[in-house]
Amino acid sequence: MIASADGSPLIEYPVSSQVNNYTLAKIKRSDFPDDFAFGAATSAYQIEGAWNVGSKGMSIWDVFTQKQPGGIADGSNGCVAIDHYNMFREDVTLMKKLGLNSYRFSIAWSRILPGGRLCTGIDKDGIKFYNDLIDALLTAGIEPYVTLFHWDVPQCLEEEYGGFLSNRIVKDFCEFAEICFWEFGDRVKYWITLNEPWSFSVQGYATGAFPPNRGKHPTTTGEATTHSRLHRGRSRHHIACKYGDPGTEPYKVAHNLILSHAYAVDIYKTKYQENQGGQIGMTNCVQWYEPLTDSQEDKDAASRGLDFMLGWFVEPLVTGDYPESMIKNVGKRLPKFEEKEEKLVKGSYDFLGINYYTASYAANDPILPTTDSYLTDSHILTSHDRNGVPIGAKGGSDWLYIVPWGIYKLMLDIKEKYQNPVIYITENGVDEVNEKTKSSAQCLSDEIRIHYFQDHLYNLKQAMNQGVNVKGYFIWSLFDNFEWASGYTVRFGIIYVDYVNGRFTRLPKNSAVWLRKFLTKKVVNPANKEPEKADERRKRLRSG
Repeated sequence: MIASADGSPLIEYPVSSQVNNYTLAKIKRSDFPDDFAFGAATSAYQIEGAWNVGSKGMSIWDVFTQKQPGGIADGSNGCVAIDHYNMFREDVTLMKKLGLNSYRFSIAWSRILPGGRLCTGIDKDGIKFYNDLIDALLTAGIEPYVTLFHWDVPQCLEEEYGGFLSNRIVKDFCEFAEICFWEFGDRVKYWITLNEPWSFSVQGYATGAFPPNRGKHPTTTGEATTHSRLHRGRSRHHIACKYGDPGTEPYKVAHNLILSHAYAVDIYKTKYQENQGGQIGMTNCVQWYEPLTDSQEDKDAASRGLDFMLGWFVEPLVTGDYPESMIKNVGKRLPKFEEKEEKLVKGSYDFLGINYYTASYAANDPILPTTDSYLTDSHILTSHDRNGVPIGAKGGSDWLYIVPWGIYKLMLDIKEKYQNPVIYITENGVDEVNEKTKSSAQCLSDEIRIHYFQDHLYNLKQAMNQGVNVKGYFIWSLFDNFEWASGYTVRFGIIYVDYVNGRFTRLPKNSAVWLRKFLTKKVVNPANKEPEKADERRKRLRSG
């Protein structure tokens, strides 16, 4: 059900004077190119539900949330999520009313291949669902941006050979990717192979906060500070890991993710790109690291922080190898690309997707760790304040501080380091705590999110003015949804979802109203306005 607060048609309900009077002068839609992608992002497990509809197989997130109590802050799961599987047509109508020209979503691997690989059969219901979604988007004038892997490994592959711990995953992922290229590529022109491989590798295999729950809980100061700034969906709720090696497994998993990406890109470019005319890339998360002091040690620490988060996955795509700081610090525990693999990995992208939310201070950690762990290999200590002053206003989650200038510095850094690639900001957003005592009116009042979007867009535009090649911006998220380890305890959406009534009513927050106004407001640039003719001017003066 899609409704407004008073039951009238979507977006037409009265909004606070704060939103109505909120100035659009700081940044305008017309400040960006006409073909700039303005969209919103979601992922399959977080919104679809329908976890066992048709022949769909189990994913590692299905098993983790249903069979491993204690892994999610509120004990919830994504079995129903916000029921997008059954409500996608209404949701597309909502996107159109908001004025979005693009929408980023992911395809659930086990909804296409219930057994994880082609030989076990394709689920025709899954193919139909995504075909219908893509067709509905295009009919509404919305460009689909499709993510192939958003952390939902088929459980059967996890049980058979350990998922991304094994290089056997590369062949199976490529089969899944090629089915998607074949089935949907005539209409999908923007493909993202992986979403945030950093999050999957570190939170699944270093801290164990995500499935498959391997690694260990942090014990040293360095591990604890690194753990505290882990990106997206982290909560203080944590279950102990029984298995894993945080000193080797995150690197093995990341290596196999990069190879899976490279081989899938090679398939697309060799067999499909010429006829289908699409583009393909990878999305990575990164926060900006600001040196805590002006010392060279802290400046180097901030640089290493970026290497161990973004460079880990982008440097191989640009140079064919990992960052020098990782090679130095991790040593023999860091896998090597074979000569054939290096050639395949290097240049395996048309664009880079960047998920940016926050920033933190970085300082050098002079204490050498006693055990090997990704969490301490970078030798940095991070914090969200300097001399007692926070780096920015705090969002709903402990890890999220609002630092708009961070995206400006990050964009310039990527331009300088990685040969000025085409960039899409594939996620950017802020959350609030899901307080069940709030009234519906209070839940819809999210001025902090309006400021967040506007300030980040302003800083993004300043980076573009410096020559950064940004082609699009996607907010996170279109809807309140299942936020991984945080469950439903926080809300990122510009659309409020009522989880209680069983109908998952969608209510536009004030930020949705602002976004619609931002995207649809017609602004006349005086410099481009035709001069008023003399006779028209005389008529106007006489009538006045």
